[in-house]
Amino acid sequence: MEIRNNDLSLKDKLSILADAAKYDVACTSSGVDRKGQKGSLGNSIAAGICHSFSADGRCISLLKILQSNDCVYDCKYCVNRVSNDTARATFTPEEICTLVTEFYRRNYIEGLFLSSGIVKNPAYTAELMYRTILMLRTRFRFYGYIHVKAIPNAPSELIQEMGYLADRMSINLELPTTESLRRLAPHKSPSSIFRPIAQIQKGIETYRVAVGKDRKMERHRTNRYLSGTIFDAAPGRRLSQPDLFGQLPVSASRSRQQSSPRPPALSSGPGNLSVSPEQRQRPFVPAGQSTQMIVGASGETDYQLLTASQYMYQNYDLKRVFYSAYIPVNEDPALPSVDTAPPLLREHRLYQADWLLRYYGFQASDLLSEEQPSFNVFLDPKCDWALRHLELFPVEINRADYAELLKVPGIGVKSATRIVKSRQNGPLTFEHLKRMGIVLKRAKYFITCSGKMMYRIPVEENFITRQLIGEDRSGNWEIEHPDSYRQLSLFDDFHFQLPPQAEDLRMSATGQL
Repeated sequence: MEIRNNDLSLKDKLSILADAAKYDVACTSSGVDRKGQKGSLGNSIAAGICHSFSADGRCISLLKILQSNDCVYDCKYCVNRVSNDTARATFTPEEICTLVTEFYRRNYIEGLFLSSGIVKNPAYTAELMYRTILMLRTRFRFYGYIHVKAIPNAPSELIQEMGYLADRMSINLELPTTESLRRLAPHKSPSSIFRPIAQIQKGIETYRVAVGKDRKMERHRTNRYLSGTIFDAAPGRRLSQPDLFGQLPVSASRSRQQSSPRPPALSSGPGNLSVSPEQRQRPFVPAGQSTQMIVGASGETDYQLLTASQYMYQNYDLKRVFYSAYIPVNEDPALPSVDTAPPLLREHRLYQADWLLRYYGFQASDLLSEEQPSFNVFLDPKCDWALRHLELFPVEINRADYAELLKVPGIGVKSATRIVKSRQNGPLTFEHLKRMGIVLKRAKYFITCSGKMMYRIPVEENFITRQLIGEDRSGNWEIEHPDSYRQLSLFDDFHFQLPPQAEDLRMSATGQL
């Protein structure tokens, strides 16, 4: 039986709804530079939301909470599903606004990450979230960073209005096949997820064109030096729709907005709040949109996940795709056993591969295939690719172009740029590369300097594989064995309530603590 108590304190609600939000991956950075204004509270720094992480790697510098965990859906992988026996709570818009402003004034947070279970229906939930962020922007004059989760099947006009208030919006793809959604999330469908994704993408594109910018989001400046990236505009270089879903909308203008009817205005709060013409001058979702996929809850291969990511980047101009290792929280025949460890190393490899797609000129089909659908978890994806293409190596450091250098394990975007610039002054040696920050413990197997390798190393797959696996073993073990899977708590994770120990008192008195 679910625990419901209408008399919960604000602290009790915060404890319940902050804990319920920990499985939702927040953005790693705001992506927005915005100065504060006179009479308003806060600002937003593009790289200011990424300096504090929990033990499982999730960003905690945002106040990450759910509007409500009182969900009517029964997604089998979700801790907040309607059939679970768990404590339920719902924030009012005023309560969230109070928490955000008070925590911000105390320098606990830099912004808000707001998601929610489905209360009553998608339309009701979306309006509740909309009123919250509107009140935060208008009545409380909060000018800091806001990331809000859009609700599938919510009215399109609410999603549009939230786009003028939020810095980033996201909708979780979660399971990248129709079959997995049918088995594990029967209340969701591909069209209900992709329709708002297409709408948000269209809104971003329309605003960018209106202010004279390119219709596509800016990417890393080094991509301009690469041909054939996943962001290449050439139609022949783009993925056609992966055979994972049914027919999907490509843009909001081409899709029929089949959403739940908008309910009457919620009773809480002041009258009928709406976005003013002045507020419409704000950018529409300036930090872009993102999505999240669950890794390990269903049977999708790494190739399917990575192909879906590439398709999303190319056709919906997503800023980021996040991957979340499934942590077993429910017993169900359709899910892994609750004793199954989260596939953290697999999640790590997918993030590395995603990085290769966005910055290194790789395609999903370069890294994996239907014949080889999964990554070797013992090697990072670039090393794995290089070992399968030894005919391209060794690469001569003093002659290779920028794109060739990026393919070398141990050479990143910055170090490849340094190599291209530095060799204009003369031939480079391995000592020069070491000073530039090249990871020679990987690169030495794949490069030459003036025709010579660093050591007498056989360019042979089995030998190099053994060496690389041995070098990465300790790092892989640390990824697979974190201390905790919990996000940091606002309350007692560090045992603040315990009495001080004698040694602590002594060190404090002597100035050592």
